[in-house]
Amino acid sequence: MFINKSEKGRNNLCGEKIAELRIRMGISQRALADMLQIEGLDMNKNAVQRIEAGKRFVTDIELKVMSVVLEIPVEKLLE
Repeated sequence: MFINKSEKGRNNLCGEKIAELRIRMGISQRALADMLQIEGLDMNKNAVQRIEAGKRFVTDIELKVMSVVLEIPVEKLLE
Protein backbone atom coordinates (compact mmCIF):
# COMPACT_ATOMS: atom_id res chain seq x y z
CA MET A 1 0.00 0.00 0.00
CA PHE A 2 1.28 3.47 -0.89
CA ILE A 3 1.34 6.26 1.65
CA ASN A 4 1.08 9.81 0.36
CA LYS A 5 -0.01 11.64 3.50
CA SER A 6 1.97 12.83 6.49
CA GLU A 7 1.76 11.14 9.86
CA LYS A 8 -0.87 13.74 10.80
CA GLY A 9 -2.96 12.84 7.75
CA ARG A 10 -2.06 16.03 5.89
CA ASN A 11 -1.41 16.19 2.13
CA ASN A 12 1.79 18.19 2.58
CA LEU A 13 4.64 18.73 5.01
CA CYS A 14 5.04 22.47 4.49
CA GLY A 15 1.57 23.93 5.12
CA GLU A 16 1.92 24.55 8.82
CA LYS A 17 5.33 26.20 8.35
CA ILE A 18 4.01 28.37 5.51
CA ALA A 19 1.12 29.55 7.73
CA GLU A 20 3.53 30.26 10.60
CA LEU A 21 5.87 32.30 8.38
CA ARG A 22 3.01 34.17 6.71
CA ILE A 23 1.54 35.16 10.08
CA ARG A 24 4.97 36.16 11.36
CA MET A 25 5.33 38.41 8.27
CA GLY A 26 1.95 39.95 9.12
CA ILE A 27 0.38 39.28 5.72
CA SER A 28 -2.90 37.72 4.66
CA GLN A 29 -3.36 34.59 2.58
CA ARG A 30 -4.44 36.83 -0.30
CA ALA A 31 -1.28 38.94 0.04
CA LEU A 32 0.85 35.79 -0.02
CA ALA A 33 -0.97 34.58 -3.13
CA ASP A 34 -0.34 37.98 -4.75
CA MET A 35 3.37 37.75 -3.92
CA LEU A 36 3.53 34.25 -5.40
CA GLN A 37 1.81 35.50 -8.56
CA ILE A 38 4.38 38.29 -8.91
CA GLU A 39 7.04 35.56 -8.88
CA GLY A 40 5.18 33.79 -11.70
CA LEU A 41 3.30 31.14 -9.73
CA ASP A 42 -0.40 30.91 -10.61
CA MET A 43 -1.91 30.58 -7.14
CA ASN A 44 -4.92 32.20 -5.50
CA LYS A 45 -5.97 32.74 -1.88
CA ASN A 46 -8.00 29.53 -1.81
CA ALA A 47 -4.98 27.47 -2.84
CA VAL A 48 -2.90 29.08 -0.08
CA GLN A 49 -5.65 28.31 2.45
CA ARG A 50 -5.84 24.67 1.33
CA ILE A 51 -2.05 24.29 1.50
CA GLU A 52 -1.92 25.75 5.00
CA ALA A 53 -4.76 23.45 6.10
CA GLY A 54 -2.93 20.43 4.67
CA LYS A 55 -5.71 19.67 2.20
CA ARG A 56 -3.69 20.30 -0.96
CA PHE A 57 -0.54 18.73 -2.32
CA VAL A 58 2.37 21.07 -3.10
CA THR A 59 4.54 20.61 -6.17
CA ASP A 60 8.29 21.06 -6.10
CA ILE A 61 7.92 24.12 -8.35
CA GLU A 62 5.47 25.69 -5.90
CA LEU A 63 7.72 24.85 -2.98
CA LYS A 64 10.69 26.52 -4.64
CA VAL A 65 8.78 29.75 -5.35
CA MET A 66 7.35 29.79 -1.82
CA SER A 67 10.85 29.52 -0.39
CA VAL A 68 11.89 32.56 -2.43
CA VAL A 69 8.85 34.62 -1.40
CA LEU A 70 9.08 33.60 2.27
CA GLU A 71 12.89 34.03 2.21
CA ILE A 72 13.61 30.61 3.70
CA PRO A 73 15.43 27.56 2.34
CA VAL A 74 13.21 24.83 0.90
CA GLU A 75 14.58 22.40 3.49
CA LYS A 76 13.23 24.56 6.31
CA LEU A 77 9.73 24.45 4.81
CA LEU A 78 9.81 20.67 5.05
CA GLU A 79 10.79 20.45 8.72
